[in-house]
Amino acid sequence: MATIDLGKIKQVFRGTYNNATAYAVDDLVVFTDGSVTSTYICTTASTGNNPSSGGTAHANWAFVAKGQATSPTTTQGDVIVRGASADGRLAIGSAGQVLKVNAGANGLEYGAGGGLVQTVTTHKNDTFSTNSTSYTDLTGLNVTITPTSSSNKILVLVNISYGGNTNLYGFGRLVRTTSGSSAVAIGMGNASSNRTQAGFPIQNVDIGNAVYHVKESSFMFLDSPNTTTSTEYQVQCFTHDNNSSLFINRPQNDDNSNYIGRFSSNIIAMEVTP
Repeated sequence: MATIDLGKIKQVFRGTYNNATAYAVDDLVVFTDGSVTSTYICTTASTGNNPSSGGTAHANWAFVAKGQATSPTTTQGDVIVRGASADGRLAIGSAGQVLKVNAGANGLEYGAGGGLVQTVTTHKNDTFSTNSTSYTDLTGLNVTITPTSSSNKILVLVNISYGGNTNLYGFGRLVRTTSGSSAVAIGMGNASSNRTQAGFPIQNVDIGNAVYHVKESSFMFLDSPNTTTSTEYQVQCFTHDNNSSLFINRPQNDDNSNYIGRFSSNIIAMEVTP
């Protein structure tokens, strides 16, 4: 009786693909393409042809069961992002950071979001007085902030409640002191020739001959300290006449013997992104 070769009557599992092995039609192999392990069937006799590359099957092979890439994440909060040629891990950022497009506009990163980063504030509720004609620290009206980025700016807002003798000129300025550096007057002039009402936030106290009512002066300044070290903002003030006193948070009676009520002043420093 003649012998008839029926060929393979079932698929043959050949194990993990070996580049040196000759494979016949209907051979099954397991092969890892990058990080994806899949099962393939030989469709045309093949030797030395990887079943797939970059996720695309070779012409001599076909997918039987295509695998899934192993997650590149390792830590809670990680996210998967597409890199230059494959998915990758983007580690979770720091507290308060946001996910944003990088400077090259070709990927994602964590960083400071636009807007407010942090706020530091101080309220001065006790009274303060000076009759000095030189700048004097307004005790208690200062804040210290440590910027998180040297490119960020600090918005400083100041509100001062004050009173004093009739027609007394009171002057103020804002001073910045960065850790390890000397104090620098910012936001307004500080030369003697510039001591005018228009140049300083505490203006002429002209309150008549009766009870001295409280007055307020407010200003803001957007500073660029260009640092990530501790930075202090201090309000200083002085009077134009050392025979008259400037009172903070304390409006005086005409004879300076009593005061009516007590008020408060404050300073706020806010770190903002450009």
